[in-house]
Amino acid sequence: MPYNPPTLHLMCGKIASGKSTLSARLSRNDHTVVIAEDDWLNALFSDQMSSIQDYVRCAAKLREVIAPHVIALLQAGVSVVLDFQANTTQSRDWMRGLIETSGADHMLHVLDIPDATCITRLQARNAAGDHPFAATEEQYWQLSKHFTWPDQEEGFNVVTHHDDGA
Repeated sequence: MPYNPPTLHLMCGKIASGKSTLSARLSRNDHTVVIAEDDWLNALFSDQMSSIQDYVRCAAKLREVIAPHVIALLQAGVSVVLDFQANTTQSRDWMRGLIETSGADHMLHVLDIPDATCITRLQARNAAGDHPFAATEEQYWQLSKHFTWPDQEEGFNVVTHHDDGA
């Protein structure tokens, strides 16, 4: 069996673009775990999150605690699917630090999905009630204003995914 070096999989895509669906698919690889931001934020801070500012504050706390864990997993030979948003330069800078510190390979999965598809998926997800956070369409557009596509100069190994029904 060929050796596959540990890889940090990163997710870049708007709300309901399919990041968690892709994360679940990637986690089926041997020696791979998913760490999902929404699950951790819900478990630790659900009673403290009612605005985007609350998300930013709580997500920063989570990143501080989770970073050494991610690095340790990668250095132990386990691949990590980091189901956290890599939607801004700032969040990708944090992820770059994980890559540099761990020395692991990485892939930045960019989900290039049309807004209309994301909104349809968001509405279906909210109606199903199976997601820890039910963002409104207004919040979708508000957060989308902060979304930045990764720039080649950021130096990530980018894999682009288009609408595949995720």
